[in-house]
Amino acid sequence: MRTPTFNATTLPSNDNVNAYSFSVDLNGQWFAQKGKMIAYYGQIRFEALSAGPLDALVAANFHSPLYAHDWIVAQGQGKLVLADRGFDVNSFDLDQGNLTIRAGNLLAFEPGLELKQSIIPGFLTLIGTGRFVAASNGPVHFVEPPIRVDPQALLGWADCPSPCHHYDHSYMRGALGMARMITGLGGSSGEEHQFDFTGQGTVLMQSSEAVMNEDVLLRDLEGQIGMVGVGGLQRLQQTITQRLTAERQG
Repeated sequence: MRTPTFNATTLPSNDNVNAYSFSVDLNGQWFAQKGKMIAYYGQIRFEALSAGPLDALVAANFHSPLYAHDWIVAQGQGKLVLADRGFDVNSFDLDQGNLTIRAGNLLAFEPGLELKQSIIPGFLTLIGTGRFVAASNGPVHFVEPPIRVDPQALLGWADCPSPCHHYDHSYMRGALGMARMITGLGGSSGEEHQFDFTGQGTVLMQSSEAVMNEDVLLRDLEGQIGMVGVGGLQRLQQTITQRLTAERQG
C-alpha cells in the first residue's frame, strides 16, 4: 500500500490527516497548546498569550491564568498540523455547548470558544460555539449518565453536572481505609474509586486507564497552595513525606 504524500493543497481542510494528526485550515487565529504543532504551510506566526496585541483576544476567550504559559496563539493563513506523541487525535464541534476536558488532552480550539478553568483539578471547560481538537489514549467513547467512570479513563463531559467522587465500601472500610483517606497512601484502582455522573448530558471516555500528562494536575494543586495556611502547609508536607516514603519502600 502506497503511503500518501501531502502538500499545501492536498492536506485535509479542518480534518484528520490520519488517526494521529489533524490539519487546521487557518485563516485568522487559533489557540494551541505549546508543542502540539508538528508542521505548517503558509504565513503563520506563533505568539505567547502575553503579547500585547493579543490582549483583547485573551481577555475575551482565555480565563485560566494557571495554564496561560502552556498556550500560544497561531495566527495567519495556511495549514497547521497538530499531533501529540502518537496518541489518537480528533476534532469536536460545540454548538452553544459546555464541555469540560482533561487539560493535558486539549490541543487547540477556535476563538469562538471561551476557555475557563474547571473546579475539578486537572480539567478545563470550553463554552460557546466552535471547534476544538483533542488527543486521547485510544479511541473515544460517548456514554450517557447515570454512569461511574474510572478517573484514569475519563476524558471529559458535556452539558451535564460535574461528577462526584464515589468510593466503594471496601476502600473506606477499617483502619487501613481511614489511613488512605487521610494520607492518600495506597492509591486506588478504578474498582475502588470512580467519578459518579448523574443527570443529562454526555460523558467522554478514552480506551485506556493511562493518563497522558500528570503535570496539569500538579499545576492545579500548586495553584491552590496560596489558600493554605501555615498549619495546612505543615500537614501537607507531612503527607507528602509519608507518601514518598511509601513509594520508595513499594
